[in-house]
Amino acid sequence: MADFLISLEEYRRLTKSRPKAKCGWRNIGNQRIFFRSAWEANYARYLEFLKNQNLIKDWLYEPKTFWFNAIKRGVRSYLPDFQVFAHDNSHEWHEVKGYLDARSKTKLNRMRIYYPEEIMKLIDKTWFKANTNLKNFIGEWE
Repeated sequence: MADFLISLEEYRRLTKSRPKAKCGWRNIGNQRIFFRSAWEANYARYLEFLKNQNLIKDWLYEPKTFWFNAIKRGVRSYLPDFQVFAHDNSHEWHEVKGYLDARSKTKLNRMRIYYPEEIMKLIDKTWFKANTNLKNFIGEWE
């Protein structure tokens, strides 16, 4: 089944902001997921590849919101992009970012303070640049 991108008006309604990347629905593995960028969709394809190669147990897209209850104004919550499970059932969180704005930095810093036991990994332009060869063997790479 083909991927469907949503209209600009629908994106603004969903995010209340201007689009910066190709958001839309993608079918990856046996899931149909709305991704906010092509990078998120490509990273999901990479995680599905790792799962199919039995290198990770599983992955989920945006499964949990972390709340910073002591914060009364500003960044009060954080929704990481991916939860990635190892075969021993341990997990870590992966955040896909083209660049870190002030709000994103605040979220990551608060995660370190409020949830120090959680493992966070940033997947940024450096990661994508170092892994440009993935498009050669992972299908539907954008």
